[in-house]
Amino acid sequence: MTTDPWLQPPIAPGADRLFCFPFAGGNGTAFKTWRPALAPRTEVWAAMLPARGPRLAEPPTTSLADLVSHLTDSIAKLTDKPFAFFGHSLGSLVAFETARELRRRGLPLPEVLWASGAEGPGTRVVKRHLHGLPHDEFIEALREYNGTPSEVLEHREIMEMLYPALQADFGMAERYEYREEPPLDLPIHALYGDADPHVDYELLQGWGRETTRSFSVHGFDGDHFFLFPHEEAITALIAGRAR
Repeated sequence: MTTDPWLQPPIAPGADRLFCFPFAGGNGTAFKTWRPALAPRTEVWAAMLPARGPRLAEPPTTSLADLVSHLTDSIAKLTDKPFAFFGHSLGSLVAFETARELRRRGLPLPEVLWASGAEGPGTRVVKRHLHGLPHDEFIEALREYNGTPSEVLEHREIMEMLYPALQADFGMAERYEYREEPPLDLPIHALYGDADPHVDYELLQGWGRETTRSFSVHGFDGDHFFLFPHEEAITALIAGRAR
């Protein structure tokens, strides 16, 4: 198995691979319970970004293009098996742009792109810019996403450690500029929470413009972080075991 710092490797070899791209401020631990859920067939590889987890001491990446380039370099070494991409929120954009970068380099594409908790790249609307807010206002705004426990948000020392990654990630998402390119030749499946105030259902449909293949939408009860309470259903969907 690779020791590449940009990817957290699976627990055991499998027949295919799922590369997971986390939400703003997240890291590979968000998908740690997916590994046994998708084993033994699928290897779960999770993107590991600077300024969090084992890379906490490193400065954050502030350029989405640079982030995509690094991740593409790493994934390019692992395209010897069939693979798919899963991204949540910011991770959906990263997954999408990484698939595009693989295509530019003439490398194999993922067999499927799972885009979760995000409007279409070309239809998305940034409703509020958070990354430029003063520190305390930024932390308070995070409460609206319901992805960080209140006790963590209120723990100043912990938030001081998490703040650089969060601010950098929100900056990348909010500064993202869509570029027109041909649709990808792979199926795209969009997932959303029916009570997510940050994702408009009509704008979510924009993912359908990015594929020449099939497109589907899957809704779940919950807010922006619906993927946690519905982990069993989502991993079953990815594995093709959903009923």
